[in-house]
Amino acid sequence: MAKKLKTTQRVECAQQKLKRRDYERSLAELHVELVKLQQWVVHKGMKVCVVFEGRDTAGKGGTIKAITERVSPRVFRVIALPTPTEREKSQMYIQRYIPHLPAAGEVVIFDRSWYNRAGVERVMGFCTEEQAKRFLDAVPSVEKAIIESGVILLKYWLEVSPKEQTRRLEARINDGRKVWKLSPMDLKSYGRWYDYSRARDDMFAQTDTSWAPWFVARSDDKKRARLNIIRHMLDRIPYEELPREAVKLPKRQDPDGYKDPNYPSKVIPERQWPVG
Repeated sequence: MAKKLKTTQRVECAQQKLKRRDYERSLAELHVELVKLQQWVVHKGMKVCVVFEGRDTAGKGGTIKAITERVSPRVFRVIALPTPTEREKSQMYIQRYIPHLPAAGEVVIFDRSWYNRAGVERVMGFCTEEQAKRFLDAVPSVEKAIIESGVILLKYWLEVSPKEQTRRLEARINDGRKVWKLSPMDLKSYGRWYDYSRARDDMFAQTDTSWAPWFVARSDDKKRARLNIIRHMLDRIPYEELPREAVKLPKRQDPDGYKDPNYPSKVIPERQWPVG
């Protein structure tokens, strides 16, 4: 039996960030499994719904990108709804999310979901306390109905530490590639860490049900969190590998007199880029 790690060793292992080479190798293996899952979902007409929630900068977008970058967008659909219109504000709250639930042969991923009401809307005062409480009372029954209709529903909460959130927000301020990610709402919510903590705790207490539990991923190490979530998804959704026929490229036809035209195409200039 292997010896137990000392406390300091365990802490060091937990804090060690995953190397990019190891991450990319593991992610490539998981991408193969996601393709198998995609084929099985289409073959069996399965309906899968995955909800991603969490604090700002927790890594939801990067995780969703890691899941979807090697699969078909016609099967894996990502839903990120904008601010509700005046008409949508007058509807039953969850109404605008219902049309986006999966049909047969689809995996729908919500980049934030109906749980906006339990989080940002509640904390930032976009709904009343009464509205938030009514939502929390009702949503378990709604999710049970969704599941009873044949949908596999997975709910993930990505949790980031205060220190790491600060580091990521500062990176958005100072990196021209990330400034679009920094919204006025991010800045307002940053100072209300414990209001969000209380809202999260209340949400878990009322909506972490046996039929639709919450799964929490620590995401200070974004690469490790992505791999853990994808592996967990694959473990929670039953699928099998479909048999594949051997594929061989056919012989390409003869040119039969065809010649490339001497057309004055507008060719994009080929610039010299740094190498290495």
